[in-house]
Amino acid sequence: MLGDGAYQAALPLLAVALSSDPVVISLVSVAMVLPHLVVGVVAGALVDRWERRRTMWVSDLAQAALLALTVVAGAFGLLGIPALLALAFLAGTGQLFFEVASQAYLPDLLGRDQTLLRRANGRLRGASTAAGQFAGPPLGSFLFSFARTVPFVVDAVSFALSALLIRTLPPAPVPERAPGTSVWADAREGFRYVVHDKLLLGLALRPAVGNFAFGAVGAVLVLFARDALGLTAVGYGFLLAAEAVGGLLGAMVVSGPLEKLVGTGTALTLTAVVEGGSILAFGLVRNPWLAGALFALCGCGMATTMVLGWSLRQVIVPARLMGRVGAASRLVALSAGPLGAILGGWLASGAGLRAPYVAGGVVLLTMTAVTMSMTSNAKVKAALARSTVDG
Repeated sequence: MLGDGAYQAALPLLAVALSSDPVVISLVSVAMVLPHLVVGVVAGALVDRWERRRTMWVSDLAQAALLALTVVAGAFGLLGIPALLALAFLAGTGQLFFEVASQAYLPDLLGRDQTLLRRANGRLRGASTAAGQFAGPPLGSFLFSFARTVPFVVDAVSFALSALLIRTLPPAPVPERAPGTSVWADAREGFRYVVHDKLLLGLALRPAVGNFAFGAVGAVLVLFARDALGLTAVGYGFLLAAEAVGGLLGAMVVSGPLEKLVGTGTALTLTAVVEGGSILAFGLVRNPWLAGALFALCGCGMATTMVLGWSLRQVIVPARLMGRVGAASRLVALSAGPLGAILGGWLASGAGLRAPYVAGGVVLLTMTAVTMSMTSNAKVKAALARSTVDG
């Protein structure tokens, strides 16, 4: 997690050091997320064919090797933009396999108890936020100031250590599957399973619309912070930190009590309302302190949504489909972000910097109203009952 955060900060800095072309810099960012869109469903099908713990440590080891090669290429002056794009894509592929496998492995390790899984997901999400948003990016930027390749040395070591630690965990059973099926047939089965199950479809659509809205507002966030809120670069950093603080609280403090108080389905609806309402209000305020509080509230809602959604899916999805369903849901969610970013830029240029926030909030609130019946407490209760009978 710390390695991911440091790497994601150091890679754009290295791109800027190698080229001043904005198009090239944006391509590096695209290459980091492209694997999730291009090979995501295939990764899910393969994860369901392989032993999941092994997939996790091999993915970490592959990322460590890639980063070590980056250091060697930099030392010999062979590190250019093409190599950097390849590194971003391959490292993103390794991260994809790790994330899909880890989400599928957790119920293998802990069982199907929803409360236990929610606690584990909350702690993992909290640790990811602390390392990936608080410690990792500043560490990567700080190390880059000494030498371009230093962050990648540290990242390679962190991934290697992670691989060694994961190898100490108990192996997971390889899920049963029908003999003679192709990877593509397996991937299609995962997609069909999501589309035909209203609860799973709702769990996939919610983050998709959320990412669409966040893509729209994120595309102009730095401009909004400077021009509408009057923040300096330091203030912008604190604004991002506020979101991370909210995410930490949502994952580790809010998710459990909220689920116990109102039920999983209602909690998912409430967090979506909080996200949409805070984005809408964020676009209307002028006070930077109030804006920071709203951004923290949004981060809290996002993290709570993810923890509750992940945990529920891990309980109700059959073990043999866990990787494919997770990858299909991830593909649906991540595909919407770039579309939102395009819309956000277009709205900001034509209607002003506040327009993407108003539009994003309205879209998210509208979609929440549309999908609330798909993720209701009754639907959750029925799905949990079926999973108990099946499993």
